[in-house]
Amino acid sequence: MLEWLQQADDIWQYLGLFILAILPWIDIFVVVPLGILWGLSPVVVSIVGFAENFLMIVLLALFFRQLAAWRQRRRERKGITAPTKRETRARQIWERYGIPGLSIVAPILLGTDLAALLALSFGSSRMRVVVWMGVSLVIWTVILAQGSVYGFGYMKWI
Repeated sequence: MLEWLQQADDIWQYLGLFILAILPWIDIFVVVPLGILWGLSPVVVSIVGFAENFLMIVLLALFFRQLAAWRQRRRERKGITAPTKRETRARQIWERYGIPGLSIVAPILLGTDLAALLALSFGSSRMRVVVWMGVSLVIWTVILAQGSVYGFGYMKWI
């Protein structure tokens, strides 16, 4: 699929990046450098990557109660009672630094989707989670876009 996307027209490549960003384990850390590597506009790639990740956070915040109930039922069926390593790590970060710290570190350690779910389950308000995750996404999107543009540009010199 990635080969087809790389050879497709620009609009299909942007749409493909948007769809890739929907997947929980593929965040802006993959989408932004990949789009820039394909030769797409860094600004548009950044906007597409940010928009999709932010959209997912807003949807998670809106439907958190339903997702939490489903997740609890699923964990009970599997017999899981203890928190996972990721949940424990996120809880430690959240207790020490609050939602701002979790949102800034989350894209590296957990992914924004999981971090937003965990922050909501720890009792943070929906609005705070959406705002802080949005701030984090803006920061990381800019860093990744700049790093990718200058990093790939530097590689052409070598």
